[in-house]
Amino acid sequence: MQAWSSDQKIGGTFINMMGDPSGELAAALDMEMTDAGPPSVGIIGRSKRHAIVVDNGEVTFVAVSEGEGDPAGDSDPSATLAEALLKAV
Repeated sequence: MQAWSSDQKIGGTFINMMGDPSGELAAALDMEMTDAGPPSVGIIGRSKRHAIVVDNGEVTFVAVSEGEGDPAGDSDPSATLAEALLKAV
């Protein structure tokens, strides 16, 4: 996550990037990707593509990018991109 954060130049901003290597957070948020999907893309054990806005410890917005036949939201991630989050807040 540090390398990605550095590459995206978010150091010193309000954005926090966090990993979930054991999947505990994904499970607690009910964001586990459980679709059988093609095994070659490694869906099992991954988190759904999602974005959560938290303001002073309160979740104010949740979005998930997924669709029929596209459990990872790769074809249309728009619900979880910055533009959608800016509209939501």
